[in-house]
Amino acid sequence: MSIETVVALPDDLKAVLHRRAPSPPERDELIAAALRAYFAWPVPGEDASDLAIINAHAAELNAETEDALSYQVPL
Repeated sequence: MSIETVVALPDDLKAVLHRRAPSPPERDELIAAALRAYFAWPVPGEDASDLAIINAHAAELNAETEDALSYQVPL
C-alpha cells in the first residue's frame, strides 16, 4: 500500500532527484529506498536494550572471543 504525500525540496535536491530518477515511478522508488535506509539506522537510545543484553553476557562473549583468537596463527 502506498500513500501520496507532498514534500518540499530545495532546488539542488530536486535537480539531482530528477536527474537520477527521471520518471515519477523511479522517483517514488528512490525516495522510498532512501527513507528505508535512513530508518534502518538506530535512533540513539533505541538500541539500549540490545546493549544491556550484550553487557549482561560480556564475560561469556569475551571468553568466546579469546578462545577463537587462540586458534589464529601468525601470518
